[in-house]
Amino acid sequence: MAVKLLHIFRNTPLGRETLLQSSYFCQKIDALPVIYLPVSTKFLMYFENSIAQVDLDDSYLLFPETAQKHATEIVESFGLTPGFIEPKDFTASTLPDIPINFNFMCCPRSISDLSSKIGLGYIGPRVRKIVNSAHFPVLITSPVYKPWKKIAVFFGGSKNAVNALKLGFYFARKTKMPIEIFTKIEKISKHDMENIIEKENLKKEFDSLEIKWNIFDKGSFEENLYSIPHDALVILGAYGHGLIKEIMFGSKMEIIQTVIPNNLLIAGPEYVSHNY
Repeated sequence: MAVKLLHIFRNTPLGRETLLQSSYFCQKIDALPVIYLPVSTKFLMYFENSIAQVDLDDSYLLFPETAQKHATEIVESFGLTPGFIEPKDFTASTLPDIPINFNFMCCPRSISDLSSKIGLGYIGPRVRKIVNSAHFPVLITSPVYKPWKKIAVFFGGSKNAVNALKLGFYFARKTKMPIEIFTKIEKISKHDMENIIEKENLKKEFDSLEIKWNIFDKGSFEENLYSIPHDALVILGAYGHGLIKEIMFGSKMEIIQTVIPNNLLIAGPEYVSHNY
């Protein structure tokens, strides 16, 4: 079964940058980009344990006569063939239901605010809701398209950190790119984390990949983030009751998304690990 990424297209220069990033992402892991051209400023996503209503700003409805042409040109420039979805079910006449049978979804840092309000350290509440509810990882793009050349994974030993590590291994295998792991030593030691890797049956794969493990036991977490490669796709896990809330991310997540401009791939609390 093909690996698929859902992309909500905005036919503007900012939307172009986001689709360039989605297309690059799909090219690197041999995935199919599936594009939704919005027909209204709202849509629903029915997840297993919650419903996410996404409210777009009016810029997503601009220039509908050229939207599919522009999206197709962008995707095809990466040697890919785009798929397009048209909603079949509607909760209300202007509230389409968007399917959730995807492996990934791409979002800019905000999908419900005009560009003048978008800042590096601001991830909109609708994007947070999707991350909090989705069974798939969410790709949160940088404002401007930039190819990534390596994989960076935050690993602190939690369940979702293990999921992030598995995702990192998958991306390293698919892209043949080097992978770096970043760990801030706080409550548990490196030895404890090595035991977690072995317990999760990840030791063999860990040893087979080109991995650099960065361990930080000095300096603040924010200071340590300077070591994140500027050209890396950053993969991390997020908690439902700690690092992610409806409106605010928690301390570590908030610092990461505020400080680094990299593209982020986030496995939320409902993420289900799959063998793609």
